[in-house]
Amino acid sequence: MWWIYVLVGLGCLIAGAALGFFIARRYMMSYLKKNPPINEQMLRVLLMQMGQKPSQKKINQMMKAMNNQAK
Repeated sequence: MWWIYVLVGLGCLIAGAALGFFIARRYMMSYLKKNPPINEQMLRVLLMQMGQKPSQKKINQMMKAMNNQAK
């Protein structure tokens, strides 16, 4: 009879872990969509630090490439 309690406990543990994973994944996806890790200003500063003069065309190309890679 004790094995029923063990099976119910294991089932609840597995269900809780799966539910927690999917909730955390959805939260992180929405957070990263609202707050992208790199924006145009950060990219401009990065290029200037590397010794390149950033043109708007180059920044737009790099942003588009990063967005395509993220998808």
